[in-house]
Amino acid sequence: MKMKMSRPGIWTWRIIFLVVFLGWLFIWFMLPTKTYKNNWTPKLQTSLNSSYLREQGTNLLLFSFPIMLIATLGCVYLHYNEKSRISYSKRAKNSFWSSSWIKRPILVMAPLGIINVVELAFSVMFIFLMIWSLANYLYVSFEHLHMDKPGVQVWQLKFRSVSLRVSYIGHLTWAFLFFPVTRGSSILPLLGLTSESSIKYHIWLGHISMVLFAAHSIGFFIYWGITHQMVQTLQWSSTYVSNVAGVIAFLFSLVMWITSLYGVRRKMFEVFFYSHHLYILYVFFYVLHVGVGYLCMILPGIFLFLIDRHLRFLQSRQRSRLISTRLLPCGTTELTFSKDPGLKYNPRSILFLNVASISKLQWHPFTVTSNCELEPDKLSVAIVSQGNWSQKLYKQLSSSSPSLDNLQVSTEGPYGPTSLRFLRHESLVMISGGSGITPFVSIIREIIFRISTVKNYRAPKILLIAAFKNSTDLAKLDLLLPPSGTAIDISSLQLQIRAYITREKEAPNGDARNKLQIQTKFFQHGPSDTPISSVLGKNSWLWLGSIISSSFIMFLLLLGILTRFWIYPIEKSGKIYHYSLKILWDVFIGGACVFVGASIVFLAQKEKSGKAGKKQIMNMDIPSTPMASPASWLCGGGEREVDSVPSHCLVHSTKLHYGTRPDLKRILCEWEGSEDIGVLVSGPRKMRHQVAILCSSAWGRNLHFESLSFDW
Repeated sequence: MKMKMSRPGIWTWRIIFLVVFLGWLFIWFMLPTKTYKNNWTPKLQTSLNSSYLREQGTNLLLFSFPIMLIATLGCVYLHYNEKSRISYSKRAKNSFWSSSWIKRPILVMAPLGIINVVELAFSVMFIFLMIWSLANYLYVSFEHLHMDKPGVQVWQLKFRSVSLRVSYIGHLTWAFLFFPVTRGSSILPLLGLTSESSIKYHIWLGHISMVLFAAHSIGFFIYWGITHQMVQTLQWSSTYVSNVAGVIAFLFSLVMWITSLYGVRRKMFEVFFYSHHLYILYVFFYVLHVGVGYLCMILPGIFLFLIDRHLRFLQSRQRSRLISTRLLPCGTTELTFSKDPGLKYNPRSILFLNVASISKLQWHPFTVTSNCELEPDKLSVAIVSQGNWSQKLYKQLSSSSPSLDNLQVSTEGPYGPTSLRFLRHESLVMISGGSGITPFVSIIREIIFRISTVKNYRAPKILLIAAFKNSTDLAKLDLLLPPSGTAIDISSLQLQIRAYITREKEAPNGDARNKLQIQTKFFQHGPSDTPISSVLGKNSWLWLGSIISSSFIMFLLLLGILTRFWIYPIEKSGKIYHYSLKILWDVFIGGACVFVGASIVFLAQKEKSGKAGKKQIMNMDIPSTPMASPASWLCGGGEREVDSVPSHCLVHSTKLHYGTRPDLKRILCEWEGSEDIGVLVSGPRKMRHQVAILCSSAWGRNLHFESLSFDW
């Protein structure tokens, strides 16, 4: 049951989240100080390091519990704050995170990209926290230098201390590293973020941590070399951290770092994709190196990521029911799947696909083009043929017969924003380049749905600027309209489209126009195919909250029992319990709790939705004949008869420009008189940066910028 949360209730929840989060940050702020080490630590160890959790008790309470509490309560908040989709835009108007200055670009530069006010503020505070922490760590450590070998000079000990404390700062970045890549996160939506829009934070943190850990590792190699202790690189102590594990983790990190650099990632995506899976071994040896105490400091990010990753794995084991494909003459493919009518998603959502016949391991994200209200039992994604994977898929589909055998496709998602901030604007200027038009398809279909169903709905004026290389790319405009057979009325849709064909100076001739056809093909379904549904079914936020809380509580209970009745008696008797075994127990118990907690809920929800899913499956094996693409009507200058009212509106709303690129500054200046203009841009990096600079200028105060693209 969904309940509407009052505004005072919303702010009460937000204050709770803010207080807990600031308290957690305050602990990180105090951690490197002399006060924490000399005054707080002895008291905390006396009261918290019991025989049940030993040295882990303090860090579990101070560093793990606050974030796990926010993640659990965040699920409850998101569940009860889910109103009808119609009210999202009303709530967004008064939302703090939707204020114009929040998204306003303030810094545009490579390689950081487009930075807004909030991102810059948090980046400055994070850098200050790192500098503050390093300065305090060095101040405290220089007063008590550790002599690990007789005859070592003071400057050498200080060099060793700097190399060690640099790793502590790298450990701080790990406390945040996994949050942006947790797709089903309950923390990111509290900040108005999605995993797709937060990828850049993971990249930033990853580079910072790699630099710091590289400095830490190289520093110790130098120190061991000048003090003649290179044998230390092979040490695996039973009472302290393992140096060998640290060296192995460093080697894995170097491979991941080099292959994740922008040039390598863009030109050799498969190399980046496969090598990045070394993170499993990297994390394993990293925690073996740092020990249980430090593991508990970064545990929340890893724990929540494991839950999300296991749920994604369970969802991906199912074969999704693929109904049809539309093949556009420009090389773009639209795949349409069967979906559970109860699955709701917002525009700009992302669906991850795996096609076993092309690659059993590769997963690629694609924009959802369908609207869950206009098409309650179908979900569509658009795939532009750019990389090797998408080109192989298009070739495989286009070379098959009109009625296709079952194509085995697995899916994860969809993932997307929890609100519709773009609907608060009076006008929308959407700027796209190439495949960047796909996010705007779902936005326009959402506005079409509201025009058709909501009484007295005031739709924003829409200007779509689309830059294409060739006239065949005009076929992508056909994606803007819902599929044939959908009862819609778009006569009141205030839509203008300006399409720019940059590599052609004039319209193609008649023979070329006749080749601009769209072909639809249908698939046979397999016995194991199921409609796409939410991974946790109905009330998914509550079920996610139950998984997080139950898994974490189970972890604490089992860890406490193991420590109290197995490890503690051994240590109390004066024997040594191997240091690395404690870490292995933590890893095993944590993984087991996540596996059990997530699997039970997933299987229970799958059983409930299984019967309903089978009723939806039906064969649609009637082949369709090729249809004329809107590109042929547009290129024909109105000479051809348009076969439907929506297509007629689309053709007459479009103006073509050959051999030129859009003058974005002039176009945006034309709309300067409007009070509230949302400027959404999706496309190449250069285009996004150009628009961001224009919107951040003095004359662009009424322009509310938002970038819809993200880079892997």
